[in-house]
Amino acid sequence: MPGGVEHFLPYNKNLTVLARENRKNPTQAEIRMWHEVLRMRQLACYKFLRQKPITNFIVDFYCSELKLVIEIDGDDHAEKAGYDRKRSDVLNGYGLTVVRYANNEVLENIEGVYEDLVLQIQNLTPLSPPLSEGKTNAPPLTRGGREGFAEIDK
Repeated sequence: MPGGVEHFLPYNKNLTVLARENRKNPTQAEIRMWHEVLRMRQLACYKFLRQKPITNFIVDFYCSELKLVIEIDGDDHAEKAGYDRKRSDVLNGYGLTVVRYANNEVLENIEGVYEDLVLQIQNLTPLSPPLSEGKTNAPPLTRGGREGFAEIDK
């Protein structure tokens, strides 16, 4: 942010209780995404929050450093495509990027979701100094010390 001032996103205080309840009762896909990809800064040391109220919505996962929202869509989201599009438009209006994965993607192909998320983050993080020096402002995109997962960016 300019001048080092962090921009705070508006939220509906009435949603904090519901967000807390959602954190206590996650879906199977949310559990898998949280434990295998996002929890404890596993993804390149980025901090993600679960069930974060932003404006009048509760997003599944949010990283303030990246201004990234990750939504895990259940089977009923096919019927809510218009609502999801409007919701994403509102969040985009606050400078946030919204990435969506279907429940079955997370449950059946967590590595593919991880690899796609790495690509999404690489598109969000500015490169400086030039690529020729091989350095970026972002930490390397690897699974933080997790066995069984290959490093994506070497």
